[in-house]
Amino acid sequence: MWKYLDKDNMKQFILSLNLVSGKQSEEEQFKLLYTISNHPEKYYTKKYIMKKAGTKRRLLVPSPLLKKIQRNILNHVLKGLRISEYATAYVPNKSLKDNVSVHVGKKIVLKLDIKNFFENITFEQLYAALPSAIFPPSVKVLILKLCTYQDYLPQGAPTSPYLSNLVMKNFDTYVGNYCANQHICYTRYSDDLTFSGDFDVKRLKNKVEGFLDAMGFSLNEEKTKVLRPGNRQMITGVVVNQKLNVSKSMRKKIRQEMFFIQKYGVENHNQRTKQSLTYASLLGKINYVLFLDPQNKEFKTYQKYLKLCYNNYTKKEMNV
Repeated sequence: MWKYLDKDNMKQFILSLNLVSGKQSEEEQFKLLYTISNHPEKYYTKKYIMKKAGTKRRLLVPSPLLKKIQRNILNHVLKGLRISEYATAYVPNKSLKDNVSVHVGKKIVLKLDIKNFFENITFEQLYAALPSAIFPPSVKVLILKLCTYQDYLPQGAPTSPYLSNLVMKNFDTYVGNYCANQHICYTRYSDDLTFSGDFDVKRLKNKVEGFLDAMGFSLNEEKTKVLRPGNRQMITGVVVNQKLNVSKSMRKKIRQEMFFIQKYGVENHNQRTKQSLTYASLLGKINYVLFLDPQNKEFKTYQKYLKLCYNNYTKKEMNV
């Protein structure tokens, strides 16, 4: 359907996407987009952060200019494309709670992890994920060149999460429908796949693994977990055995901090323990507990106390 578009029509189509914000002329915008897309690797900086396991995660951070363009692609282009209902990460109006709430109180929880998820999403998969009915081939190539690093998805670009959901749409739909027919609950939070119910673990794992293998993915076997009611069933940091909750150790830590703050105040407590705890940081932890468990009376009391302390502290700072 796009074969009748001439060069000028295509140029206007690209400019209509509003990928460059600024005062540049249309010609300057067009030239800028193609300059970056021809050598996108020049516009990234490598950054390393420590993971909980003690290993390093590599991030590819786009330059401010490229990041701005990618945010425009995300907001003006990608967010208008539908993804699967089973995807819960990087989705507008969805949160971590959507990923875990369906798995509360289940007999079996199976957790699977896709190995090197973003790095194994290829340019070809991304090209197929963008609908041809909406985007001419040359526009798809341009958009994806602006969102990839050496033809794969870079961790650190604002567009990578949503693009990964588009690539996984068929997988999510196929696996989700299969699970629904077997009375199994399924959600995917980025590279974390979670299944719950009463089912044959080996059979389900083999089925999922076979489909992933056909897509060029593999499972991280070290992160495969089968959790039963006798275990702590934790999914993406949330306990789901009987209700949504944070871990017991986190609740205990908050209680300890509240005890000392109520007894000594935050400044004296920090001096005694050489910490840098703030009212705002502790209130954030308590708000997260109540986000998962809104009826928790104990933490509601903590929240009310800290809000009062925080407001008084803020007023005092403003008057200094």
